[in-house]
Amino acid sequence: MGDYVISCCSTVDTTEEYLKEKNVEYICFHYYLDDKHYRDDLFKSISPKDFYQAMLDGAMTKTSQVNADEFSEYFRTFLKEGKDIIHITLSSGISGVYNSARIAADEMKEEFPDRRVVVIDSLTASAGYALIIDKMAELRDQGYDFDKLVSWVDNHIQNQNTWFFTTDLTFFIRGGRISKVSGWFGTALNICPLLNINDEGKLVPRQKCRGKKLVKKAALAAVKERIENGDGYDGNIFITHSVCYEDARDVADMLEEAFPNMKEKIRIFDIGPTIGAHTGPGTVAVAFWGNAKEH
Repeated sequence: MGDYVISCCSTVDTTEEYLKEKNVEYICFHYYLDDKHYRDDLFKSISPKDFYQAMLDGAMTKTSQVNADEFSEYFRTFLKEGKDIIHITLSSGISGVYNSARIAADEMKEEFPDRRVVVIDSLTASAGYALIIDKMAELRDQGYDFDKLVSWVDNHIQNQNTWFFTTDLTFFIRGGRISKVSGWFGTALNICPLLNINDEGKLVPRQKCRGKKLVKKAALAAVKERIENGDGYDGNIFITHSVCYEDARDVADMLEEAFPNMKEKIRIFDIGPTIGAHTGPGTVAVAFWGNAKEH
């Protein structure tokens, strides 16, 4: 597998079992429910059901990124073992964690001059972030060395597409992403926004759909328009959701109907607590390889 480590943040939103299977390391973000601190440990400390129910019951949420000191301690573990590190961070358009990781990587250069730590901005989150990690593990197992893998990611990062929709505006309003007035009208009109992550790694609204059925169709249309090689797509598709598995499963079924060869390529995971603290329940993300992202 080479003398290097593939690493990510817990905002990759998979499971620990999945990351172990792929031989990928991770470091935890932090979050709070009211005043109680948790590590974002991929829902080992609290179940998705209990986390999102706490939000629905009125618990206030707050998140904090991995700081530079935490990264230094984490990186040092692998460098002492003589391994180089490729660490992919949550999008810089969403969090400052990329800068924290870079600070720590620069510090490690002085401490371990013969080792390398490369930090790459994923420019995405959740399902899209996981899809990048999935591909990196696949290429490493095919024999890609450190430099070849870094080059591949640099050249393909913009081809990772992530589209989101939400069926509940409550927590977008609470977090200030939607004004109270717009949120009130949106809720009254049963508006479900469709958003994607753009080329700068920022979440951008693209469409306003009336109801779940239409927003799912719009998400499917976005995939069909942008997916790599159309019917010949041979990559994986990752879907994440915040306690709305039926909606995620509906999208997966629609994709399998549109692209029959995808049945074994779709994976569904929970949106983790760091991302979920901002979206709340009712959000679905779809990630795939396709055309370069738009601004």
